[in-house]
Amino acid sequence: MYLNLIKQNIKPIISTIAIIGIGFSTVQTLAAELELEKDELTLGFIKLTDMAPLAVAYEKGFFEDEGLYVTLESQANWKILLDRTITGELDGAHMLAGQPLGATIGYGTKAHIITAFSMDLNGNAITVSNSVWDEMKQYIPKQADGKPVHPIKADALKPVVEKYKDQGKSFKMGMVFPVSTHNYELRYWLAAGGLHPGYYSEDDVTGQIDADVLLSVTPPPQMPSTMEAGTIDGYCVGEPWNQQAVFKGIGVPVVTDYEIWKNNPEKVFGVSSEWAEKYPNTHLALIKALIRAAKWLDENNNGNRMEAVDILSRPEYVGADKDVLANSMTGTFEYEKGDTRDVPDFNVFYRYFATYPYYSDAIWYLTQMRRWGQIAENKPDSWYHETAKKVYRPDIYLEAAQLLLAEGKVATEDFPWGTDGYREPQTHFIDNISYDGHLPNDYLKKFAIGLKDNN
Repeated sequence: MYLNLIKQNIKPIISTIAIIGIGFSTVQTLAAELELEKDELTLGFIKLTDMAPLAVAYEKGFFEDEGLYVTLESQANWKILLDRTITGELDGAHMLAGQPLGATIGYGTKAHIITAFSMDLNGNAITVSNSVWDEMKQYIPKQADGKPVHPIKADALKPVVEKYKDQGKSFKMGMVFPVSTHNYELRYWLAAGGLHPGYYSEDDVTGQIDADVLLSVTPPPQMPSTMEAGTIDGYCVGEPWNQQAVFKGIGVPVVTDYEIWKNNPEKVFGVSSEWAEKYPNTHLALIKALIRAAKWLDENNNGNRMEAVDILSRPEYVGADKDVLANSMTGTFEYEKGDTRDVPDFNVFYRYFATYPYYSDAIWYLTQMRRWGQIAENKPDSWYHETAKKVYRPDIYLEAAQLLLAEGKVATEDFPWGTDGYREPQTHFIDNISYDGHLPNDYLKKFAIGLKDNN
C-alpha cells in the first residue's frame, strides 16, 4: 500500500526533490512505514573483503533502521551459497556477478535469480608463486628505482608457460567459480598476452579445451595454501587472499583487476525472482540498507575504512589479520614484498555509481560466457539485452534510492537518474579494446582469442 502511494507521488529526481501532491514530511512518514512482508532474514556470504556492505549494514544498524532482523551466515563455497538461495534457506546473498546470469540462462543450476544492487567495483588481483615470479621478472620493464613497471601484462608470463610446456609440465592457475569475475578476468589477462585459457563445451565443462594454461576452481580462502602446496602456480581471487600471499611470503600479486579493467563491477546482492515477487517491500528495505552501508564505506574519502577493517577482521566475517585487510581496504596495495603502492580505488563501494546495477555490466559477463564457450551458440544482440534486463533490476534499485533521498539519507548526485542502464563506452582495458554494451557481438569480434559468430 505505502509503496504504491510513494510510486504514484515521487518521480525520478535529477537535481532537486520533486514531489507531486504531497509534502516532504509526508513522504518521510510513508517511507518509514513501508510495510514489510518478512522481517527476519538470513543472508549468505563468502569470506571476502567485498562482503563488507552486509557486515556494515548489520553492525551500523542500517538493517534494523529498516525494521529488518538479519542473520549473516558465511558459506563454504559459491555453489552452496547459490543452491541455498534457490531453495530459500537463504533469503539472499553476496554473489559473484556472473551467478544470477549463469543460473538464469541455465548454465549449471537453472533458476531465475535477480540483482538490484551491485556490491562493489574492483577488489581482485592475480597472484603467482615465488618461483614463477622469479622467472617472469626478466621480461618485465623496470622503473628508475628498479621496481617493476605496472601494469604487468601476461606477455611476461608467456615465456614461462612455454618453458613449462617444453619440460612436459602443465601450468595451472586457480579461480573461484566457472561464472566468477575472477575466471573471466584471469582469462582476459591471459588472452591479452597471447596465452589461451581454454574453452568450455557442452560435453567438456572443465574449460580447458585447447588451453595453454589450465584453470580450475579453488575456494577463495584456500588459494594461498593450495599454491603453497604446489597444486597451482598462481590464482585470481578477491582480497584479502592476494595480500595474504605477500604476508606469508609465498607469492606475488602481479596485476589487479583495476589494471585489467578500470572500475570493473565485482559482486552483486542476489535473490531469487520468486522471493523478490513475494517480498517486494522487504527487498526494497534490504537495498536501502545496503546502499547506506556502501555510502558509509566510501564517505569522508574512505575515512571509515579502518573501522571497516576492524569489523571484517572478526572471525564471523572475513577473519583475516587487520594488517592484511588494511593493505587493500585503506587505499594501498602491496605487490612484491616491500613494493607498496597507492591504489585509492582498489576497493570502491559507492562512488562512481558503484551500487547501480548497469545492464552493460551484465552484458559484459554474458559476452565472456560466449567468448569461452559457456554459451554454446552465437546469440543476437537482442538476446543479450533481454537477458540483462531479466536479471539486473535498476528499477528496484532506483525505488530504494528515491526512498532514501526522501528521508534525507543520500544526495541526489549519488545516483545516475537519467541513464538508460548502459555505461558510456569503456576504454580502460589492459589490451586497449573498447567495450560498448549496446553492441555485444561487435565487441566479441575484436578479440583474436575467443569464440565469435558461429564458431
